[in-house]
Amino acid sequence: MRAQLRAIECGRYRRREVLPFGVPALDAVLAGGGLALDALHEVAGAGPDMADDCAATLFLAGIAARAWGPVLWVVRRRDLFAPGLAQVGLGPHRVLYAEAADDAELLQLMEEGLRHRGLGAVIGEAKRVPMTATRRLQLAAEGGRTIALLLRRHGRAGDDPLAVPSAAVTRWRVAAAPSTPLPVAGVGRARWKLSLARQKGGEPHDWTVEACDETGRCALPARLVDRPAAAGRANRRAA
Repeated sequence: MRAQLRAIECGRYRRREVLPFGVPALDAVLAGGGLALDALHEVAGAGPDMADDCAATLFLAGIAARAWGPVLWVVRRRDLFAPGLAQVGLGPHRVLYAEAADDAELLQLMEEGLRHRGLGAVIGEAKRVPMTATRRLQLAAEGGRTIALLLRRHGRAGDDPLAVPSAAVTRWRVAAAPSTPLPVAGVGRARWKLSLARQKGGEPHDWTVEACDETGRCALPARLVDRPAAAGRANRRAA
């Protein structure tokens, strides 16, 4: 019996370690209760504008901030704003940057980083990613604890980066949303429209969330958190 259990644990049915969001409404929808660490996950801005691109970047940074170790971030252009990453918990002391000449080199660097096994997360930003490349990234991540995060940038106007096939375990869209209202004039905590467009072993879902804080955690707006309880009280009164 013990030998059979070890075989199951070491085989294809081994339970994967996951990185939960710490938000029950999100983790309950994800197969496994969080993002699988030994897997590829893709994120794209809902649109090609700067606001959505920044929201998608910070969403990735928040995930990486909650990972366990150093983070390799592979870029094609030098447009990352380190203070912005630090605001969502990803300090400069944890980030190793690599600049690639093209998408093909970027994907190769990501794969090497995943196979190293000494990194908490590997992030890359690319426009053209063939299905075979996503399979290689998924295979490189399997068996380790380095989460693979791929930011799918928009190409020509109107193109959907997530329309092409991929081996990613989850695929997300992120859009900027109106910030949290304040009782006085000013700008409150940023909000995102977060869409789980696809996941293996689960259903898609949509949320409006408050953007990641200094610990890398997003949250449901207070009124959304309280809504189920309020609905329950209303139903009890009606009964």
